[in-house]
Amino acid sequence: MDDFSLNKFSEWLFSPFLSYSEHPMIFTEYPFWIFFLFVLIGYGLIHSKMRLRIIFLFLASLFFYFKTSGFFFSILLFSTIADFYIGKSIYISKKELNAKILLGLSVSINLIILIYFKYAYFFTDSFNSIIGSQWHPINHFALLTNQFTGSSFRVDQILLPIGISFYTFQTMSYAIDIYRKQLRPVKSIFDFGFYVSFFPQLVAGPIVRASEFIPQIYQPYSVTKKEFGLALFWIINGLLKKFLLADYIAVNFIDRVFDNPVMFSGFENLMALYGYSLQVYADFSGYTDIAIGIALMLGFRLPKNFNSPYKADNCGEFWKRWHISLSSWLKDYLYIPMGGNRGGSIFSYVALSMIVLFVYLISGSLALFFGIISVIFTTLLLGEIFPKFNKWYLTNINIMLTMLIGGLWHGASWNFVLWGGLNGIGIVVYKLWKNISPWKNKSKWWNKILGVIITFNFVTFTRIWFRTGSNNSWDQMDEGHNIISEWFTANEILNQLIFNFKWSLISEVLVVYTNVFLVIILGFLIHFIPENWKFWYRNKFSNSPVLVQLLVCFVAVFFMYQIASTSLQPFIYFQF
Repeated sequence: MDDFSLNKFSEWLFSPFLSYSEHPMIFTEYPFWIFFLFVLIGYGLIHSKMRLRIIFLFLASLFFYFKTSGFFFSILLFSTIADFYIGKSIYISKKELNAKILLGLSVSINLIILIYFKYAYFFTDSFNSIIGSQWHPINHFALLTNQFTGSSFRVDQILLPIGISFYTFQTMSYAIDIYRKQLRPVKSIFDFGFYVSFFPQLVAGPIVRASEFIPQIYQPYSVTKKEFGLALFWIINGLLKKFLLADYIAVNFIDRVFDNPVMFSGFENLMALYGYSLQVYADFSGYTDIAIGIALMLGFRLPKNFNSPYKADNCGEFWKRWHISLSSWLKDYLYIPMGGNRGGSIFSYVALSMIVLFVYLISGSLALFFGIISVIFTTLLLGEIFPKFNKWYLTNINIMLTMLIGGLWHGASWNFVLWGGLNGIGIVVYKLWKNISPWKNKSKWWNKILGVIITFNFVTFTRIWFRTGSNNSWDQMDEGHNIISEWFTANEILNQLIFNFKWSLISEVLVVYTNVFLVIILGFLIHFIPENWKFWYRNKFSNSPVLVQLLVCFVAVFFMYQIASTSLQPFIYFQF
């Protein structure tokens, strides 16, 4: 190789690490895998030295986040330092009141950071519309960064740090678990920093509990040959989901329909919705599969985040199978503290007040605000008159509040509020229906299939608002929500489905998009493969000779890059 070729190769190899990239370092681009190779080499040299490996992986994770979000890594550091020392202070507090104040401080810091970066434009727009002002938010973080580093970041635009929703939930749960006496503080700030910033799951989950992850930090490195094979399997499985399923059907069909629903028939809109249900699952579960595989190679076991969710036969079961780490977090840190199925609590009323305030700020309508307040007071009055109704509505209001807050976690938009509310209604209605349903005996296979079909179609229907409320390109990731546009786009899809289905065009659409629909069918067939079959081929791969595993990986990677779209698609959950 001549000097010119060597220089070009070196530039290709190292340039992504020597300059700040416009887009994050992600699993579907070669710079990440070069980074991971260097991490593996360094980790292989020091993995037996516990303190050194923790510090090494912590610094590697910070570098990864810097390449992903630039100087936003300082926000991550601030959250890490604040919650580490607050956690220690909670643990040594002799008085319950002091511990509660410190816990409130931890939760407040995390929520203020999250709200500032995620909801600043939402609150500003609402404030301006209510009082008629023209105030525009200033990015104080960028302003301070420019002053201290001499950089030139824009101060008139607040960008969302990637992964902020995930790691703030992790740091909050750490302080809460210490307060509940379920966890002892970590030994050093490097241990805690490593837990918060661990790069495989940092930017899109799964949300890892400190009680699950921190004990692993102090364990000797141990990965068996079978586990190494399983790690390879999860990485390849996730990449195939992303390239073959999610990106292919998005670029070639789904994005076209959702970008302009009125240009397509109701049948095409319906097929785009079914396709999107597959896309969002393949995209998000593909990311977590890769994260689980990478973490396992480094000797860490991350929790399962998906369990074939479209096999669920009711909405409650669906949320036990979908984004398990978020669903369980909301259950343990929101639903149960509100009273769960035991009834209401002060926390329930605080959460309800927050939701009502959000709805008012989104709508800007005093009539709607007073209408909601009237319904709440009427319900409270009925609860006082009929005690059985009181317990029923308090239990179910906790479910609704949890799902509404889960919707708002995804973004400040009417569409996410409605999406969360519809899923809450689905759970509440099923709880009522199962008591009188003639098909409640799920041991009969036809009842099970009927439940799966109804649940899948309901979940797919709610995705009208989830997809139209989402940002789906790199450019959109830096933009706030256009609430009006999102709302009307969802209405356009509904209009096409109801009034412009165009049955006569079905055969023509099937011909035009044959390849896309075949990929969608293939994706759902794989999804519905029995679990024992999936366990068998995972086990078969992980027990195969290493050369066979590497050959399969090479063929899979070659195939993926043959069909990869020219425009790289971001992982959907980067925006949350």
